[in-house]
Amino acid sequence: MKVNRGRSPLIDKESRLAFWMLVPSFAVVFSFVVFPVLWNVWLSLKPVSLADLRGPSLLHFNLTLDNFRKVFQDPDFAQVLYATLVYTLGGSLLSVFLGFAAALLVHTEFPGRGLLRGLFISPYIAPVVAVTFTWSFILDPQLGVLNWLAVEQEVISQPIPFLSQRWMGIDFLGRTWRLPLALTSVVLFEGWRYFPFAFLFILARLQSIPEELYQAASVDGATPLQRFIHVTVPQLAPVLAILFLFRFIWTINKFDDIFLLTGGQAGTKVMTIKVYEYAFGQSDIGAGSAAAIVLFGILLVFMVVYFRWMMKEDE
Repeated sequence: MKVNRGRSPLIDKESRLAFWMLVPSFAVVFSFVVFPVLWNVWLSLKPVSLADLRGPSLLHFNLTLDNFRKVFQDPDFAQVLYATLVYTLGGSLLSVFLGFAAALLVHTEFPGRGLLRGLFISPYIAPVVAVTFTWSFILDPQLGVLNWLAVEQEVISQPIPFLSQRWMGIDFLGRTWRLPLALTSVVLFEGWRYFPFAFLFILARLQSIPEELYQAASVDGATPLQRFIHVTVPQLAPVLAILFLFRFIWTINKFDDIFLLTGGQAGTKVMTIKVYEYAFGQSDIGAGSAAAIVLFGILLVFMVVYFRWMMKEDE
């Protein structure tokens, strides 16, 4: 007796239905993710200015690497790359650290805890224009309250232009250390502005840690510090790793914060501002697209290293 091993009509029908149900999602992803990336790669390989965006020359196969040569041979490239990495790593780590500290602070019950939680969230929900204006006013060397208080208390002898001075000498341990002042200021702003995001996730994970783990550690004679190191930190490690990944991706793509605070001056010019300068300051869309591809490459390298490290940790 011959057995029909072919698929049943019902399975074929369900397969076709599944395919057609995936078509809208695929179309959205292709239209808003894949196609813009491919189009940006195409523009990065062509001599394109603002005037050429509506012309037929966009479809010509006059591909070249001149845009990438312009980006890599730019005298500011090394400084821009340095500022980008410092700003991204510093802002990401600081926001996660501040979120961690804030979550530990309001984890236990005390009067006014709800109000303090609300205050911690306020930097994240406030309009970016408002908070950057406030920081610019506070740090202003002439009108800023921070400089005024520091001079009045004789902490400093003269006002410090936090957002317009590139380097500041600091005497420590018998040596003079050069601090990138403006870059440090925008890193501090980044950490303060976005720590509430990490705070919410870490607090939620803290409250879900089983109390039995702490009780068992106490029975074994663990001190509060040992319980923190051997119970709290391992339970929070996956969340902290994911938060750092998210913050790194978002921070390396940030444009508005630095642009509003310093305009990219005093050593704070990052790759996103360089993309803006190429595309709209010099009307060179090709070079701007090439700079965006370089930024994507930096992010891609980080993602590969990060996930390889995570896989090694899991093993």
